[in-house]
Formats: sequence, structure tokens, C-alpha cells
Amino acid sequence: MRNKILIIVIIAFLILGAVGYWLYQRNDYSKEILRVDILGPDSVSAGQQVEYTVRIKNNGDVRLEEPRLIFEFPESAQPINGEGLRITKESDAFDDGSIYPGQEKTFRFQAIILGKQGELREAKATVSYHPKNIKATYVSRTSQLMTISDVPLTFEFDIPSSLGGGQELDFSLNYFSSIDYPLSDLQIKITYPSDFSLKETDPKGLSNTEWSIPLLNKAEGGRIDIRGNLSGEIGSTKAFKAELGMWKDGNLIVLKETTKQVKIVEQSLYITQTINGSSEYVAAPGDLLHYEITFRNIGTFPLQNLFLASKLNSQLFDFETIKTPDGQSQSGDNSIIWDWHKIPKLQFLDAGEEGLVEFWVELKKEVEGTSSAKIESEIILGQTRRKFVNKVNADLELVQEVFVDDEIFGSNANFPLEVDKESNFTVVWKIKNYYNPVKGAKVRAVLPAGVNLTGQIMPQKLSFDPETREIIWTAGDLTANQGINEPLQLAFQIKLKPDASQKGKFVELVKDTVFSGLDEWTEKDLQTESSLLTTEVFGDNGKVK
Repeated sequence: MRNKILIIVIIAFLILGAVGYWLYQRNDYSKEILRVDILGPDSVSAGQQVEYTVRIKNNGDVRLEEPRLIFEFPESAQPINGEGLRITKESDAFDDGSIYPGQEKTFRFQAIILGKQGELREAKATVSYHPKNIKATYVSRTSQLMTISDVPLTFEFDIPSSLGGGQELDFSLNYFSSIDYPLSDLQIKITYPSDFSLKETDPKGLSNTEWSIPLLNKAEGGRIDIRGNLSGEIGSTKAFKAELGMWKDGNLIVLKETTKQVKIVEQSLYITQTINGSSEYVAAPGDLLHYEITFRNIGTFPLQNLFLASKLNSQLFDFETIKTPDGQSQSGDNSIIWDWHKIPKLQFLDAGEEGLVEFWVELKKEVEGTSSAKIESEIILGQTRRKFVNKVNADLELVQEVFVDDEIFGSNANFPLEVDKESNFTVVWKIKNYYNPVKGAKVRAVLPAGVNLTGQIMPQKLSFDPETREIIWTAGDLTANQGINEPLQLAFQIKLKPDASQKGKFVELVKDTVFSGLDEWTEKDLQTESSLLTTEVFGDNGKVK
């Protein structure tokens, strides 16, 4: 009896197993009824717009109901039209909420693809549904991979390949976009070798190693200048690394990386430069600059038949004014060359000896569009290169004018001026700030005795001290080049009643006018003065009768 029961149990298990296997096969086949494909390019340039086509086809003979598509863009993609990275198409996006036998349905999704060269980007599609008369839900999935073939961004160091140990190192990191898509919320991060001591950067960043770029359009770029000292054992190499990335949803998508090696070599030449007697000279627009370049042989062997060149880099230089007694420079050229035929120390420079060359050049008074003004010179002597950077102060400009019958206040002067007879005048101050941001900009002046304010001021930013008779316009912080295209101005009305002592004379209206502020770039106090304002501007009518 036990044997019969055992046989029955075994047969039951076999039947159940066969049924289960048949159902498994049937379900596995059912998943293959719906085919899902993602069509898209195999490779793409970073910043390129890509269209994904999701194709869904019912290859069976049963209607598939309540289909639901979930499409997921690759991580770091920028969907067009502000869509999210995950898009859902509910059943109402399908005909009658179903996919009929043999029916094919397509959906298209567009995005900008971002990332580093060589990285893979995966798009995914998931379709859930249930066949007619079957409650069970089935899911079909697929994905598509594409490779970022290139990144149309220039991102590279401009740095010498070798340097004497302990020598000052001036280099830059340049970036430029050829991507059709505007890049926003960018960040640059630099990793210095441990033996590098940073002095300063231009522009200043979020820190000594990080900079933000709010927006970078196609055909736009920039440069970060860095100065410091690099030390290390002779023969060792030091690596400078940088990465350019884009913030998205709190994550940094790295677009480009660059690395440059600098080899520490035995230094044989040491070069220094002064301007008007100072190595840290802060220039002013219109300055005459006297450059002195000193070179010393700090090696153990003499050097012979050298050429020395100085290249000036800045639109602030007036290259037509270059003067040098022993160097060669063509009119309008930005380079000066000295050779050993004229400079004895270049012909033969013994160990421990030094030589000197010099030249003069003027700075232009005004150049529009310059920000954080600076002048650069790169000196090349044999295999030694050195770059020197000097800051240039902002250029404050003040124009002081006086009017009658003006459109501002309609001031009325009684010409010719007479003793004890009151006249009104409108004074206008116009200020311009070239080159650098300026903090705490003010215009101060003094009203002479007999001259008083009427209270007509536009805008209301003028203060008056009755004891010192000083008037002050607090203009506040000025951005670089503010007031150039559209002058920043203040107008105020004064009244004048000449006395007997002024008869037959022109009368002072405003005196000791000074425009001042702190240059945020050079950290220097600046000021410019305006000439004395008198009634002489009105000719003979300005004399008191």
C-alpha cells in the first residue's frame, strides 16, 4: 500500500512539474510577444542634441492592454523642453489604451548629451502591460548604449615644461567652447603638486583651487592666470591637473580634464624685472614705464652668444612709443630683441656675472572693455622663460559742467550778473570708471561763500555740511567700465548772490572737486580732481556788473 502511495505522490509531482514548466515556458514566451527597441546613434559629441526613438511592436495575436512606457535618459543628459530624466507615457498615449496584434508604436525623446570623452551613456525603456483576459502584468525592458566620441572644448595649461627649482612660476589655464549648446553652472578645479606655493590668481576664484563660470556660450572662453613658486629635487617632475565640470541636480558632470608635467632642472640663468624701479609697480593709465631687465648666470659655466627677447602682452600698451637704446623693435611691434653683437654681457656671461638691458614704453590713457587691468611681459633668454605681470589702476574720470535754461531744473540766471541780485545755476557731475571695480566711490566739493543749494537734486544722493560747506555725492561701488557707454551723473541746483567785493570779477561756483574711490583690483586709493568751476564759462555775462 505504501508503495502505491509513493508512486502516486511521485506521479503527482511529475505532473505538477510538467505543468509548471509549461506555464513557465508560456510566460517566458509571453514576454517576447512585445518587442521594445531604442534607436539612437552609437556615438555622439558632448553637447550634441540627440533624438531617441522608442519602438514598441506587438508580435503576438493577443491585444495588450493598459500599456505604460517609462523612458529614462542617460545620466547627465539635458532633456529638451525642460523634461525630466524620467518620462512616463501612460495608456492614454496608445490607441484606445491598447496595443493590437501586429501594431507598432513609436515615441521620440530629445536631449543634449554631456560627459567626458570615451564615457558610455545608457538610455533605458520599460513597458508594462497585461494581455487581454489575463490579470498578470508583464514587463519588457531594453537599453541602448552610446559613446561620447569627443568633447569640443579647449581646456589646457599654458605652462613651461621645465623650471629651475624654487623659481617663480607663472602659468595659465585656458578654456574655449565650440559646443553649440550654452553651458551653465560650470566649475573649474585645479590640483597643484605638493611642492607648489601659490601666490595669487587672476581672476580670484571661490577658493585658491576652484572657479565658477555662470555661462559659457559657443565661441566664448577665458583664462585663469596663476603665479607661485615650485620647488623639488632636480630631475623630478611635478603634475598640475585640472578638470572642467557642469553642476546638474547637485552633481558635478566632468566634461574635460587636463594634466601637465613640469620637470625640475638645474637653473643656470636668473632673470628679474623692475618697472620704474619697483618689481611690484602698480601702473596708471597714461604712465611712462621704464623697464629694466637684469639677468644673472647662477650656473657654474660661462654662457656665450645669447639672445634676449621681451614680449609685451596687453592692449594697454602704446607700442608706437617703445624706445630702447640697444634693442631692436619695429614700429608698432610688441617685441624687443637684444643680441650679443650689441650687448657684451650677452656675448659672454661668466658664472656669477650679471647684465642689464632697458626700454621705455607708455600706457594708453583709455581702453574700453578692459577688466582687472594688467600688463604682462614675457622674457626669453636662452632656454629660460619668465613671465611678469603688473596690475594697472582704474582710471577715474570726472566731468563738471554748469548750465542755465537747462532741461533738468530750468535754472534761470539774471545776466549780466549784478551785486545782490540772485541767480540759479544747474551743476552736473558725470563720472566714468575705466578698467577695474571701485569701492566707495565719492565726489566731494566745496561751495564758496555766497553759493548755496536750492534743494533741487537729481537723484537725491547729495549731502551738505554747513560748517565746512562740503557737498558729497556717495556714488557707492562701481563695476568695471561703469559710466562709459551711459555716463553716471548727478545734477544739483545752486543759487548765487554776488556781493560788492566780486564786482567786475568772475565768481567761483564750485571748488576743490575730487572724485575718489578704492580700486578693488590693485587695492590702491585713487582720486582725480576737476578744475575750478566759475561763471567764466558764460563769457562776459559771467562778470559781475
